[in-house]
Amino acid sequence: MLDHLITSKTRIKLLVKFFSNKNSSAYLRSLASEFGESTNSIRVELNRLSDAGYLKAKESGRTILYQANDRHPIFSELQNVVRKYLGLDKIVSDLVQKLGDVHLAFITGDYARGKDSGIIDLILVGKVDIKRLQSLARKVEKLIHRKIRYMVLSDEEYIEMESKLDPSHAIWLWRSE
Repeated sequence: MLDHLITSKTRIKLLVKFFSNKNSSAYLRSLASEFGESTNSIRVELNRLSDAGYLKAKESGRTILYQANDRHPIFSELQNVVRKYLGLDKIVSDLVQKLGDVHLAFITGDYARGKDSGIIDLILVGKVDIKRLQSLARKVEKLIHRKIRYMVLSDEEYIEMESKLDPSHAIWLWRSE
C-alpha cells in the first residue's frame, strides 16, 4: 500500500522507524547500519523529512539525533498511515476486541523500535480464549503478511513484568478503562 504511494524505500523505512513509535530516535550512521544502506541516501531522505517538519533534528556534538515531530499538524495522521501499513490496526480490531476480557495489548520487539522485521511481538493482558487467539492470529497474518508472535499474561504476571518494560520500546494498542 504505502510502497505504491511513496516510491523511495528509504523514506518508507524512515517513516516506519519514526512514526510507528514516537519515542524512536536515531543517528544517521545507526540508520545506515540498521537499513543496510549508504549514509548519503539516508541523509537525503532525513533532510527532506526534516525540512518538511516531520522530523526533529537535535545536534549533539558532531552528530544529529532524529525523532518524529509529534507537534507537527499531521503527526497523528502519519502515525495512523504507518500503523495501517504495518497492519497494527487489524491486530486491534480483529484480535484484541474479539478475544475475551483483554485489559491491555501492546507491541514490543522490532516493531516497537521502528523496524519492519516481519514478526510482530504482541503482548495481551487479561483472560484470553487461546484457541480463538490462535485462529484469529493466523487470519490476521494472512491479511497483513507478517507473523504474529504473542504472549498472554495474567494481570498479576503483567504487574511483575511492568517495572522491566521500557515504555519507549512498546507500542500501546489497547487499554480497557
